[in-house]
Amino acid sequence: MTEIKEKLKNIVKNRMLPEVETYTVDLHQLLEDNTATNDDMTVIKEMESFMVELQNILEAIDRDMISDVQAQEVYGNMIDLINESESDSLST
Repeated sequence: MTEIKEKLKNIVKNRMLPEVETYTVDLHQLLEDNTATNDDMTVIKEMESFMVELQNILEAIDRDMISDVQAQEVYGNMIDLINESESDSLST
């Protein structure tokens, strides 16, 4: 496996998926508490969809169905998301 695919797999498996799963669990708690708003419901659907996309990325890497160019692009997008998230958390 190429270095970029290893890096992408690592960031998805060890950073993105755990964070999305934790956030989704927190959102589902709102449902259980009957405090979820329509916006929360939309975010839940988006996060669940994103989680499936992340799992699909891992599968594509494992099956060698993603090129290095695609892996580099997706990896760059993940880094951008992480940087945005960290910037947002610092400004609040």
